[in-house]
Amino acid sequence: MAVTTDFLVPRHEVLGFYGVPKTGSGAGDVDFRRMQRFTELSLSKNPEEYTRKYVDEASQRSDVVAYAPSISYAFDRHRGNDVLTDIIKITDREYTAANAVRTLVWVDTNSGFAAKRDYSVIPDTEGDDGSTYTYSGSFKATGDPVFGTATSTDNWMTITFTEEE
Repeated sequence: MAVTTDFLVPRHEVLGFYGVPKTGSGAGDVDFRRMQRFTELSLSKNPEEYTRKYVDEASQRSDVVAYAPSISYAFDRHRGNDVLTDIIKITDREYTAANAVRTLVWVDTNSGFAAKRDYSVIPDTEGDDGSTYTYSGSFKATGDPVFGTATSTDNWMTITFTEEE
């Protein structure tokens, strides 16, 4: 019997971490905390294409020239969760511009590969469930990705991000 090394990657092994601002610290000083209690957290790459048709060819050609990643989110409101509390604060106080930008890191917990990027928190709806108070919206990229590795000493509840050289 042949042994295969082709394994499906479970969703719970690719995790999101949210840069919660440290109280009383300078801009950009954050703790990366695991994004827990989300009912939706999906990434769309949203590529921008350049398409053209050359007169001497029968078909069109397309190239990807840029990306505009966005992450749709939804969560049930929970007390005592620093990530949710920060998003709720941005939503309730209607923060704009730099006040609504947070750093997110996506981590493959098997390999440690990580991608870090700044996103604007774009709230959409809240309170549309009859059983629990919910929030939804999206995170939209505001800069280029930074690639590296993530490590954790607390079972992936928080991470330390190290940029590639």
